[in-house]
Amino acid sequence: MKKRFSFLIALMLLCALFPVSRAETVKLTFWHSMSEGAGTLIDGYVKQFNETVGKKQGIEVEAVFQGQYAEAVSKMKNILFGKQYDVLPDVMQLDATGKVPYAAAETAYPIGAALQDHPDADLSVFLAPAMANWQLAGEQLGLPFATSTTVLYYNKTALEAAGFDAPKTLDDIGALSSLAADGVAVYASIPNTPLLANWLGQLGSDLVNRHNGTEGSATELACVENGALASFLTAWKNLYATGALVNQNSSGDEFAAGRQLLMTESTSKVASILKKIDGRFELGIAPYPQVSADSAAGATVSGSCLVMFDHGDERKNAAWTFLQYLTGAEIQADFAAKTGYLPANKGAAESEVWQALIREYPQYQVGLSQLAVTPDTMRSVTVGPAADFYYAIINDISDMLDQNLTAEETVELMVGDLGGMLEQYALANP
Repeated sequence: MKKRFSFLIALMLLCALFPVSRAETVKLTFWHSMSEGAGTLIDGYVKQFNETVGKKQGIEVEAVFQGQYAEAVSKMKNILFGKQYDVLPDVMQLDATGKVPYAAAETAYPIGAALQDHPDADLSVFLAPAMANWQLAGEQLGLPFATSTTVLYYNKTALEAAGFDAPKTLDDIGALSSLAADGVAVYASIPNTPLLANWLGQLGSDLVNRHNGTEGSATELACVENGALASFLTAWKNLYATGALVNQNSSGDEFAAGRQLLMTESTSKVASILKKIDGRFELGIAPYPQVSADSAAGATVSGSCLVMFDHGDERKNAAWTFLQYLTGAEIQADFAAKTGYLPANKGAAESEVWQALIREYPQYQVGLSQLAVTPDTMRSVTVGPAADFYYAIINDISDMLDQNLTAEETVELMVGDLGGMLEQYALANP
């Protein structure tokens, strides 16, 4: 009996010195939408997690590329519609088009619920605008991962040679019309949902009601009665009349080749654009252009977040561990430095990795600095019919220029098209 007691004591001491891992590894699935270089980084982070934190805690993550955001959201919606919840991942990278269906999912495990299970978590380490972008009706759905905003890319070499500084307003862009030549455009752009939300936000207006759909399902346009939409469309048409604006979507390839002098694009493109330019000219990056000198500065936060699904306590607790890892300062700093996405974790922005980057390439800092002066009231747009809404904006504003419609006629067109979509969605999703 004495020997048996001594053996038990020895076993207890051994277990204290070397914690026993889970009998079976908890296996998680992570859906992401990062391709090319960013996708390679994701695979590396998952491998690193599995070999360190995951190995220690008995967690193994499989990363699965599910196509671009729209494709991944479509797959998620089809699964939710068919109630095949077991097919859903544990963690998913989600953009704004997926916020509404995710929030309505029975198996969603939003951050608010996770905080009840993990009350010691400190979310103050994240930038407030980035966190706010992933809220819906007061619920924190996910944590920011690939955070971005829209800035103005410009051919600094060409503009300086002609005696111009980086343009600050649409009128400033119009003043560059003399630089347009055969095969060279000054600015090519057709506003879409996020771009239009930026300019309307500068004018103190939302695009749709309920604070751009972040406080409830949007049902109508919020930029008509206050005149903001008409004001922007008038400014846009005036810019087109100068000859500085080409009515087509901007192209990174055209810009990098020197055939387009300006483009509004996500900060996430900084690294790839620098690579495409390959030293042909000096890349300039400036804040998002203002509608006018009287409008506010700034642009909304965009990008993607990480959300979780509930597959039982063991898996969702493991998912929370993985989520903390990917949104931690170390990974955020590395991911931002190698892509152009903004470090949403404050610790990442203070890290030597990020500081060394902006010393060499100050262009990377512009988006983060812009975020600091963007009004808190500017929010990205969340609507149910996200994809159709996006393309309707492009088509209607393009038609205004191609068919020489007045700003007032275009407002009526957009009220019919966009307002009709919101009404139909509300009827189908009471």
